[in-house]
Amino acid sequence: MNRPPTIADLRSLKGVRQICTVHVDNALEAAAAMEAGIEMFTFEVDERLEAVRSAAPDAFIQAGYPQGHMASEEIAVRDGFAALERGVGAIYFAGSMRLVEAMSREGIPVCGHVGYVPRWHTWTNVRAVGKTEVEVRALWQKIKDLENAGACLVEMELVPVPVADFITRNTSLITEGMGCGAVCDTQYLFSCDVLGTNVGHVPRHAKVYANLAAEEARLQEMRTHAFSRFAADVRSGGYPERCHEIHIDDEVLELLDKLG
Repeated sequence: MNRPPTIADLRSLKGVRQICTVHVDNALEAAAAMEAGIEMFTFEVDERLEAVRSAAPDAFIQAGYPQGHMASEEIAVRDGFAALERGVGAIYFAGSMRLVEAMSREGIPVCGHVGYVPRWHTWTNVRAVGKTEVEVRALWQKIKDLENAGACLVEMELVPVPVADFITRNTSLITEGMGCGAVCDTQYLFSCDVLGTNVGHVPRHAKVYANLAAEEARLQEMRTHAFSRFAADVRSGGYPERCHEIHIDDEVLELLDKLG
């Protein structure tokens, strides 16, 4: 495509095929993911954003501000536009519909969040959301609220497959599924799980494809060993050797004697 997908491009794939989505932690991961054919990234609006955008010029980037940053309609609109200027394709926002509507009204693409929402886990704990009639009704109402507020995407996290399937088939929102089976418009995982850099709990829905944590530990051991050898050489006189030094011809050396 040689350009980032637009919302229109993503909507055209709804019901056609799933879009691969990952949360990347840095520009190196972004470059690798784009080369591998990942089409959509999630990230943060911070000082690293330009590097990620540069590393993956053809990817759709959805990014969010720190929790609590969007404290008013004015801030939401102002900083939403600022993020778009920096290459973001949509603003991730899990807060009030009032602010979703404020951004959407100005043409800023917004992604909401339903199901298990890490930022609000105090209300649910870490668990699937949507296994009871009450929760299903609440999920569906939240989807309708996001539609009415003008959002164009929604992350669905840890929602039972039949519920996620129903929502995906009955909403205009682009659904980003994490732990929702294979029924959403995008399939979404965090790079730390895919790459095996997560040294803590691996979620049940995640699949680990590499063990970079072990590789990073090996590299760290190599770094420590190399620094230790350098320090030992300095202390014993083993470094620098003559090959590491700059010397001068004898005639110039004689000049130094005269100058003294």
